[in-house]
Formats: sequence, C-alpha cells, structure tokens
Amino acid sequence: MNVLIIEDEPRAAKELKNMIQQIDDTIQVVGILESVEQAKEWFAHNAQPDLILSDIQLADGLSFEIYSQVQITSAVIFCTAFDEYLMHAFETNAVSYLLKPITIEKLEKALEKYESMKASFAEPLPNNLQSLLQMIKPAHKTALLVNEKEKIIPVQVKDIACIYLDNTILQIITLQNKKYFITATMDETERLLDPSIFYRANRQYLINKAAIANAERFFARKLVVKLLVPTEEQIVISKAKAGDFLQWLEG
Repeated sequence: MNVLIIEDEPRAAKELKNMIQQIDDTIQVVGILESVEQAKEWFAHNAQPDLILSDIQLADGLSFEIYSQVQITSAVIFCTAFDEYLMHAFETNAVSYLLKPITIEKLEKALEKYESMKASFAEPLPNNLQSLLQMIKPAHKTALLVNEKEKIIPVQVKDIACIYLDNTILQIITLQNKKYFITATMDETERLLDPSIFYRANRQYLINKAAIANAERFFARKLVVKLLVPTEEQIVISKAKAGDFLQWLEG
C-alpha cells in the first residue's frame, strides 16, 4: 500500500511515518507534503496513492482546497483537532479521522477502517464525501455576539476593524471605533473568521483587510500596519510573516 502524508509540521509528519512503518513495514510512504500548493503540484506529476493522511490546517490554507481542485481517487484520513461535531461527521461517513495528538493505536484503528472500506474508493471521490467536505469546511461567522449590560448585540463581522488582546481581555474595535469586549480566546475567535478577510498579525492583533490604511517598512525587515482607526499599540508584522502578509493583502 502506498501512503501520502500531507502535514505542515515536520515533527508530526515524521512521527506519522514512523508509526505507519511500525504498524506495517510493507506500507510505503511515497511523499510528505507541507502545503496546498505543494500538494497540487505533486498530484499533477505523480500517480495517486492508495491512502492520504491529511492535516486540515496547512501553512497556506485548508487542505479542502486540494480536494476541491484535484480529482482524488485515494481514500483520505484527516488528521484534525476540530471539535466533536466535526469528528462525529467523520465517524458516520466513508473516511476516518485522527484526533491530535495521534497515537499508534488511533492510527492502527484508522488503517483497519480503511482496509474494511477499500472497495469504496475504486471510483473518483464519491458524492457523499464531497458533501462531507462541504459540511466540515469551517463556516465563517457573519456576526459575533457581544454582551453590553443586559443586552446581547450582534456585531457584523464586516464592520470589525480589528480584534485586540489586551493581556487576557479580548476587545473588538469596529470601523466606527466602537469597542466591545468578548469572552472567547483569540484562537477561538480567529477560527470563526474568514482568513481571506482577517489576518493574525501577531499575538495581540487580528485585523480586517478592509480596515488597513497602509503598511510601512520597519527595522529588521518587519512591517508596521496602520488601520483606519486608532489602535492601542503598533501593529507589527514579524520578518518571518511579512511576505505572507503582503501576499494576503494583495490576494
């Protein structure tokens, strides 16, 4: 059996490969890919594997982009940290999932499930799996609910300039410079928002593309982003993220 690993964390990919070989040393890992673009390029020039072990969140986007653009004849086992609703969807459909952190027991069980369902993948990606991919693709919120005294107020996502973490307090700042506090974490809030619209500039700021006035070059090849509304602190993009940010900005 040939297996392809799509995982952007090198350590996690190496551990997956090692566990596969411990389970069955006749399984051949034909490649380890780190991104959506690398995967699309790989599929354009290589025969499809029997099985794909695929992370969902990759460095340059969601792996769903691969499966929506490439006709897949392989079975897919997703490696995911998604919540129980999404995991339940996998349990009732033709693919399995591995909940991180992955153990050899979980992987072995998933491979056994694949073997028992192998005949289902003789045809191109089945319609029920296409439906499943659509269902589990994260639904981005159009509004976030905030509490103001006794009121619950829906703040339209399109009106949010940025989300700012002040120590442990998360604050929404709108394009009208109104401020609201929310109880969710920054990571939880980031997952609710469309990454083509909102960018995680750093630990403290999640910014709306529509709210950006300009970006200025800063020392050590960093960037400073200026919004259309005032911010508590400078929004600094690290050297490592500067190129990615500029690509996102023009996308």
